[in-house]
Parts: sequence; C-alpha cells; structure tokens
Amino acid sequence: MAPFQKDQGHPDADAQSLSGAGRGLAVRNSAALLFAADMYGVQLDQLSVLAGGERSARAAAARWRELGYAETARLSPGPAWLWVTRAGLAACGLTYKPARPALSRLAHIRAVAAARIALEATRGYRAASAFWRCERRIRARHGVGVRQHLPDAEVHWPDVAGVAWAGECWAVEAELTPKTVARTVAIMREMLARTGDYGCPAGEVAVPGQPPRHARVLYLCSAAALPTVRRARDALGPQSARIEVRDLPPGALLP
Repeated sequence: MAPFQKDQGHPDADAQSLSGAGRGLAVRNSAALLFAADMYGVQLDQLSVLAGGERSARAAAARWRELGYAETARLSPGPAWLWVTRAGLAACGLTYKPARPALSRLAHIRAVAAARIALEATRGYRAASAFWRCERRIRARHGVGVRQHLPDAEVHWPDVAGVAWAGECWAVEAELTPKTVARTVAIMREMLARTGDYGCPAGEVAVPGQPPRHARVLYLCSAAALPTVRRARDALGPQSARIEVRDLPPGALLP
C-alpha cells in the first residue's frame, strides 16, 4: 500500500452532511475555508497549497477577514495561522464551537493538516472520492466527553468497484512525541478492537465476532516517535498486520 504516492467505509452520515456544508458559500476557495474549519486552523503556507498559490492564499485570507469569516495571527514560528470564526463556521454550515487554535496543540494541528493534504493529493484518494472524517467532526458530533481514544481522523473509502480499499475505514494517527510503549500498545489495541462508531452505546464499542471498524490504523510519525511506535506495533503479534507505520509527510513539522 502506498497512499502517499501521487501515482498511485462507506462514507458515513458525516460525509453526507459535509457534501452540503458550505453549499452556496459566496467566497472563492470555499473548500479551503472548510478545510481550515475542520482542522481547527492552518498556517498560511498550507493554505497556499489548498488555494493554489501564495497570492491566492493571501487574497482569500484577506477576503475572509473582511467578511468576518476568519482571523489570522502569528501564533508560532513560521507563517501566520488562520482560523475560522463563529460567522465563518455558520456560513460553512458547521456547528463547531469557535476557538482560536490552542498554542499547546499547534504542532499537532499542523502535522495532521499536512497528513490530510498529502493523502487528498493522491490519485487513488481523488479517484475514489474518499472522505476524511476529522477529529473535530467526530468530537462535535459525539461530545467532548467521549472517553474512548479518538483518532486524529478516519478515512472512509467508498464501497464501489475499482476502489483498492473499497468499503474500508482507516484510523489515522499523527505521532510527534513518543508516548510509552505500553500506552501506545493500549491505544493500538483499542482502535483495532473497536466495532462501533464513536458515541455508540458502551456495549457496541467492541463486540466479539463483529467486523472491526478500522480495517487498518495508519501511524504517521516524526523521527522522535517512530522507534516507540514500531516497538508497540511489534508487540501486538498477529494484529500488527493492520498497523501501518510511515514517516510524516514533508512540511509536517513546525519550522
């Protein structure tokens, strides 16, 4: 499997709702605005990739600020950050709680956004019309009190002929700093054992004999986190076949 090479679940109710989100949004690069809303925020260099160039990104950001849809500020080293305001979320048809990206999470937010940009740029993803279900969407739908571990995202592959991973749902984890091996193993086992959607009744979370929710778990790791994640995967025995470990894509780390 090579999901990040450009030559190369049924979408749930969230995917269907997203298809209507922002419909009729009277701004250019509306898909980039939706992306920024989903991901809590983006840095302007990432927005440039989404908008088709630095000039287009700066013009879009200026227009969104003028409309009150977004704010920008230098929150970390590197380019300024952009996040979507209450008015912008409403214009996009989204019910997320508006918030400026938390300083403690900026590195992680950038890494997950980079992973999404890389995967969505691949030929297979585009051809399949796959769907990235972001952690913010999962949390907003099921509440911040969800006790189970939430992945950074799910990728849903349509169950149609010609799709390499037809009908599969992947969990995606961006790992920047190493946890303990024991903690990482516990998280991996929890995701591999899950059968129900997030927010389902407790009795449906992991039902023996039912097909797993996640056909595979994709770990995208920094150099610092990679050894721990590999040791945790190896500790799983036969279950390790469903864990894919890769490097984070280029540009995922804060400058």
